[in-house]
Amino acid sequence: MREKLPDFPWDALAPYSEIARQHPDGAIDLSQGTPVDATPQLIQSALKESSDSPRYPVTAGTKELQEAIRNWAINHLGATGDFDVLPVIGSKELVAWLPTLLQSQKVIYPDIAYPTYLVGALLAQSEPIAVGIDAAAWPSADFAWVNTPSNPTGRVHSESELRATINWARKQGATLVCDECYIDFGDTATPTSLLKYTDGDNSNILVVHSLSKRSSMAGYRGAFLIGDAKLISQIREVRKHAGMMVPLPIQNAMVAALSDETHVAEQRNRYNSRRAVLAPALIAAGFKIEESAAGLYIWCTRSEECWKSVEWLAKLGIVATPGSFYGALGASHIRIAMTATDAQISGAAQRIKAAI
Repeated sequence: MREKLPDFPWDALAPYSEIARQHPDGAIDLSQGTPVDATPQLIQSALKESSDSPRYPVTAGTKELQEAIRNWAINHLGATGDFDVLPVIGSKELVAWLPTLLQSQKVIYPDIAYPTYLVGALLAQSEPIAVGIDAAAWPSADFAWVNTPSNPTGRVHSESELRATINWARKQGATLVCDECYIDFGDTATPTSLLKYTDGDNSNILVVHSLSKRSSMAGYRGAFLIGDAKLISQIREVRKHAGMMVPLPIQNAMVAALSDETHVAEQRNRYNSRRAVLAPALIAAGFKIEESAAGLYIWCTRSEECWKSVEWLAKLGIVATPGSFYGALGASHIRIAMTATDAQISGAAQRIKAAI
């Protein structure tokens, strides 16, 4: 590797987690976006019914799973034109390895972003380039990440912003990949897929989706790609050689998850209700909430160095994530996850209010 990988960011948070654990009522961990709500029974049942699985799974996915993803893309995302689909072993491994699989030379990613975009570029020995929202100002590159709704900020791209990224990709002849893993969790804004704006021409366009948060399936590691059939064929061939295939029981559970939207609406309401409980307490404590229009996080600042905010909360028994994990522009922000029980969210709000 040309460049050393950054230190694993969560290791730096460990001392603050220890401070939080000293609270008389215990720690409330709002740092990692790890689902705590039960996986819906229809998904659990599909997994159990598939437990007798002696044969190797197919990298491309079963016909049933391919059809489920395809139909969901058309009916839920507004996809049109020719496209293909591919299941993957969770979205993080895809983000980390996609630039390598595509032999990308220059990788654009958001200047406030999920850290694995940068890691993926470094693993590929590509040149990483952090950019702002306006694609008209992007430099030349052969690969670009877009993330809407954003992790960590919860920002939702507008139609004009997404179309601008497509225009940039067309001019560059570059691969454009949109990470849409939080698309089902709109709050004050309703996210839309990049596929809705390709006008049926999906060449060099890919979108990434995950069932980890949508269906509380993080432990299943079920995600998928949708988009340019030629690119997906290329990616699929490499994955076949590398043995990167989703286990059959997980594939069947994914079919069940994609067949139902009721549990997704219920989960969206849970996250939004938790945000509505915690946000007023943070505002009362002097935090300014920015973006946070969708997804499952609150992105906020007290205009101080982010670790000071993390320490203040840790002394209340609350673990939050420093914004610096997501880039230099997050140095005065923190990210707070709604992936805790209703009781824990209420408890965190009460602790914050009591400390004011």
